[in-house]
Amino acid sequence: MPQPDTLLTNTRSDRVKSVRALSRRSVRDRTGRFLVEGPQSVREVVRHHPELVVDLYLTPDAAERYVEVVTAASAAGLYVHEVTDEVLAAMSETPTPQGLAAVCRTPVATLDDVLVGSPRLLVLLTNVRDPGNAGTVIRGADAAGADAVLVSDASVDVLSPKVVRSTAGSLFHLPVVTGLRVDATITRLRDAGIRVLAADGAGTVLLPDVDLVPSHAWVMGNEAWGLEEEVRAQCDEVVRVPIYGAAESLNLAMAATVCVYASAAAQRG
Repeated sequence: MPQPDTLLTNTRSDRVKSVRALSRRSVRDRTGRFLVEGPQSVREVVRHHPELVVDLYLTPDAAERYVEVVTAASAAGLYVHEVTDEVLAAMSETPTPQGLAAVCRTPVATLDDVLVGSPRLLVLLTNVRDPGNAGTVIRGADAAGADAVLVSDASVDVLSPKVVRSTAGSLFHLPVVTGLRVDATITRLRDAGIRVLAADGAGTVLLPDVDLVPSHAWVMGNEAWGLEEEVRAQCDEVVRVPIYGAAESLNLAMAATVCVYASAAAQRG
């Protein structure tokens, strides 16, 4: 069982530079690795997918504070490295990494894998560019019990540090399939008997009036301009979340959460 090695103190070491470089998408794509920061996300990847973890880095203070993470990592035979606060800050994109970070292998999930499981609730993100929105949608989908989140090739990289942090560990609870073509994915979903519902302010059908019991996928568009007309035309229905107060609109993450919870309520009775 690997034990923590000698305290790492050199902020300019090759190891530190290689971890820091994972903040760049080109490096993540080339190496097949990404960085997970913070106690909650690190805890979840160690607990649910220890096979993804290449190296775990933590400060001595974090080793005492998050004993359950260290215990789980040791039980899984993971490589644990103690580092100074300065080294962890040099590795991390965020100035306050909270004492824990892990270098992980890129998880592999495919649309075929998702469809084999006869999913009842899916979310498809198209042209979603904001990392916080993408991460929050993944977190909301996880909380609502969705079977997977599908992400288009024109959307933000879900393994970027900002997206990973904003998922708060949900990235490791459900499949997240990336690099998808929207038109081909919608066709695959419909061929599999899954209704495709566009969530868009231009919708003529209100959310409370939609039958959400059968298997379906919510299609969410760009934060600024919503769904493209050709995408809406491919969907079975275009659904609008009603606004009862004076707010002009809901942002993407809020609208997505409302939709998936409406689906969860309908499907779970």
